[in-house]
Amino acid sequence: MMASGTVGTQQTRWRTPCQQCPLRSLHDFRDFTPKELDFVSQFKSGELSSERGATILVEGMHSAHLFTVLSGWAFRYKLLPDGRRQIMNYVLPGDLIGLQGSLMGEMDHSIEALTPVTLCVFERSKLERLFERHASLAYDLTWIAAAEERILDEHLLSIGRRTALERTAYLLSFIHQRAHLAGVNGGRRVIPITQQHVADTLGLSLVHTNKTLRKLSDRKLMRWQEKGCEILDADGLQALAGWEGLQRGPRPFI
Repeated sequence: MMASGTVGTQQTRWRTPCQQCPLRSLHDFRDFTPKELDFVSQFKSGELSSERGATILVEGMHSAHLFTVLSGWAFRYKLLPDGRRQIMNYVLPGDLIGLQGSLMGEMDHSIEALTPVTLCVFERSKLERLFERHASLAYDLTWIAAAEERILDEHLLSIGRRTALERTAYLLSFIHQRAHLAGVNGGRRVIPITQQHVADTLGLSLVHTNKTLRKLSDRKLMRWQEKGCEILDADGLQALAGWEGLQRGPRPFI
């Protein structure tokens, strides 16, 4: 049974050995040394499947586990007392979630599945062993936390200083690039989000968001579909946002 607060999730048998992890074949992720791979294989305790719309982690909960996204999309968010939602970031394969709950005692945000999600499950109790015996993996965790901080800095800059049109272009370009590097969608350019997700990420009203997306559509930069947003001109979105794009090169994952 997983930690309390998970809704619509189900723990499954370990179906993907770390040696056969599909993420290891992607250029965006660095490979493990044989000793690291052996440790991570022992660190992993199973897998967790979540339905679309399921709450994976809940703000304020204490979790005995860490998770790496093996497949699917999710997002991190916080709620105000009246139910208004701020989406902080989007979670894709290779991303580590639950570290905050492991180090700080409880989660400071919630995570919801955008699509069916499969997670690798790691025992929090073994985290100290990772720091004691595998300095390179400990550095990887530090790198992951620093990279998340960098992303949040860029998001804050976008919300605070970019126009509504620029910040929407930035968000779509950012998610598209992350999806491409994580190897999701099989090369397709559809982002599985709703206009409400965009509004809750950018701090805009749904009406303002709809008008802004129509402007991007009129410029042939994107097209809204029933199942999400199709990116038509990724370079054009990036240029409109005045954004340099994501840093490339092998990045660590656990």
